[in-house]
Amino acid sequence: APLFFWMCGCQKRNMSKKTLNKTNLEALGADRLADLLLEVSTGSADIKRRLRLELSHNLGPAELAHDVRKRLATLRKSTSFVGWRKRKALIKDLTTQVTMIVDRIGPDDPSAAFDLLWQFIELAPAIYMRVDDSKGDVGAVFRTAITAFDKIAPRALLDPKALADQVWSAVCDNGYGEWDGIITRLSPTLGHTGLAQLKRHAQQHLESPDAKEQDTHEAIEFLRQLRGGPTYAADKKARFVKAVLQEIAAATGDTEGYITQFSEQDLQRPKIAAEVATLLMQQNRASDAFHVLIQADLAHAGPDQDAWDDAYVACLVAQDRGEDAQAFRLNCFMETLRPEPLRDYLKELPDFDDVEAEDRAKAHALTFPHALKALKFLIEWPDLLSAATLVEQRFDEIDGDYFAFLTPTAEALRHRYPLAAVLLWRAMINATLTGGAASRYVYAANDLNDCALCDAQIEDYGHFKSHSEYVEDLRSHHAHKKSFWTKIP
Repeated sequence: APLFFWMCGCQKRNMSKKTLNKTNLEALGADRLADLLLEVSTGSADIKRRLRLELSHNLGPAELAHDVRKRLATLRKSTSFVGWRKRKALIKDLTTQVTMIVDRIGPDDPSAAFDLLWQFIELAPAIYMRVDDSKGDVGAVFRTAITAFDKIAPRALLDPKALADQVWSAVCDNGYGEWDGIITRLSPTLGHTGLAQLKRHAQQHLESPDAKEQDTHEAIEFLRQLRGGPTYAADKKARFVKAVLQEIAAATGDTEGYITQFSEQDLQRPKIAAEVATLLMQQNRASDAFHVLIQADLAHAGPDQDAWDDAYVACLVAQDRGEDAQAFRLNCFMETLRPEPLRDYLKELPDFDDVEAEDRAKAHALTFPHALKALKFLIEWPDLLSAATLVEQRFDEIDGDYFAFLTPTAEALRHRYPLAAVLLWRAMINATLTGGAASRYVYAANDLNDCALCDAQIEDYGHFKSHSEYVEDLRSHHAHKKSFWTKIP
């Protein structure tokens, strides 16, 4: 036994020496590592480029900055489309340039790093035009890169007014959103002087006539006046200036300046009213916040209703109207089945009262008019027993076209409540075959297979057809859908 453990220990030590880590590689020695790097770099432009950048860094930040600048210029001039085979190489190349700028040049020469990082972000439009970024991984490189201004800009030697001019030019030409948030990030560096300069730019831009408007014929201008209201271009300009001024206000903590950029019409939108009310409550102005909220137009709030509801409850609490807040929370839940208002409502109840209230809420969900919304609530709460009960009691109301929701819901139920899971799979199968959605036949076949796997766990199908009866019924009604049946084992 001792010999066995000694041999295992030796083998473990030998294995640890083969692990690819810094200590083991250093043991190879500089000469051997240099040979290996030359060998692995053969035929790899990425590795060669990285090695040259590291050699430049050894010569100093100025030399490395020169090489990075050259590479950025090459990327800017390139026009060839980047296919999926070269996509990873491009992302790696872009990431390498950011690393050199931020981690190598930044610590020694922040001013040069700032200039290079700016040039890098300016590359975004040219890169986006020649690569498919549907996955968003190319954009992620630029979104990550812009965050480096947070630590580089404060140490760079920058003139606030010149920087404000530079920022203004960037936000005016922000076609791909590559400069989103730049005012906020650079506000400490811009300071009062730079931000004041930005405000002047924004105001002058708003007041200056559009070049196209100046050349417009008087007759066309007359027709525009007959239609009333600003032109599309003027409206777009106003929205842009408002966004800039609001970002400046938010960056400087000027809540009042931020709010004043909203028009009365803006404040009637529930989402904006909720945002403004929240800001006012942060300043202990609950009565003003309440006034803003009740002026909002809730007739067509849609998805913005939730934000308004949350702000309204917070406003009631801020005004020490606890009972009103509780009543509103309960009403919100009863009408929408949103879990958040119910959780907040239950937290404020005494012990044991909350249990009874929760039971009543679940009973309400079981009879809620919209079956899928009720099922969603019960799954999220979670209460799988009630969810399974709802599926069995209201199967005819379940729309099998909602695959994205029903698929994970069936998986959540399959182990403890297999009959409910089978019914959800059947709903999706029925919707697919009835609708003749051939592209989904493979998923329907998988669902039918899952039904077969769960069949042994179901002792009683109740008033529903057994698995064999259900399959026979499918064959009877959809025998002509041969491309589906060929996918069944």
